[in-house]
Amino acid sequence: MLDSLRIWTEEGAPESDGFAAVLADAIAQARSAQLLRVEHFLHLRCEVPTPTVVEEASALMGRSDVRLASLMDHTPGQRQFRDERKLRDYYLGKNGGLTEAALDQLFRRRLENQAAYAKGNYRQLVDLAKAHATPLASHDDTTLEHVAEAIRDQIVIAEFPTTIEAAEALHEAGIRVLMGAPNLVRGGSHAGNVATADLARVGVLDALSSDYMPASLLMAALRLPAVAPGIDLAAAIRTVTKTPAEAVGLDDRGEIAIGKRADLIRVHVASDVPIVRTTWQRGKRVA
Repeated sequence: MLDSLRIWTEEGAPESDGFAAVLADAIAQARSAQLLRVEHFLHLRCEVPTPTVVEEASALMGRSDVRLASLMDHTPGQRQFRDERKLRDYYLGKNGGLTEAALDQLFRRRLENQAAYAKGNYRQLVDLAKAHATPLASHDDTTLEHVAEAIRDQIVIAEFPTTIEAAEALHEAGIRVLMGAPNLVRGGSHAGNVATADLARVGVLDALSSDYMPASLLMAALRLPAVAPGIDLAAAIRTVTKTPAEAVGLDDRGEIAIGKRADLIRVHVASDVPIVRTTWQRGKRVA
């Protein structure tokens, strides 16, 4: 499990609270107290244009439990939200108290922050991750320019490319293309971008993320062979086991093989819904 921590603080965005360090310490305490049944690592989700992101990331990047850092930019009018209306609808649906006027102010500030901070922050974050040997993920790659940037900076995972063109170029470059499992389960992107199933059908889907719905991970993997006939069950399972594990340097797990950890689950499928019956960690039953 890679627990995703928001590494940004932004005035006017209620979900950006700046408590990443508090959460990281809480997870570490739970780990030390043996309260967790599986291993938990940290995934730092860095919003590049925010003023304090480098400072906040620097406080966490050197921890041994940090396994991945994402470089994200959700500035209105680009990448995931090239259609600004989609971003407006997202906020209006998520936070009923926000008005169009309040969103105008929020979006204006985001554009100003991107102009002032994004370029410098991006380079500092790349250098910081390299100094700590932390794998990097790009986010919402849309154009071939984004792909070239990812290749230049030795990105290992491309999270949620928004176009087939970008996904194909990333895959060809050896960067693992990761898409959201909820996207496949629900039948498409909630932001109107490329569907996970479309990338699977053209052979450029490498890994799946639980994103905002943890239960979707196993559901999506088991549905992949039906969605993309070129993917058999073993290949589908690798999208949630071996491939993502290797991407973040966990080479001791992710497959059933001699010398590996023997992290296993026993699954029953009822009416197309997978139910985990038993879980083993290092060969020992934990659930």
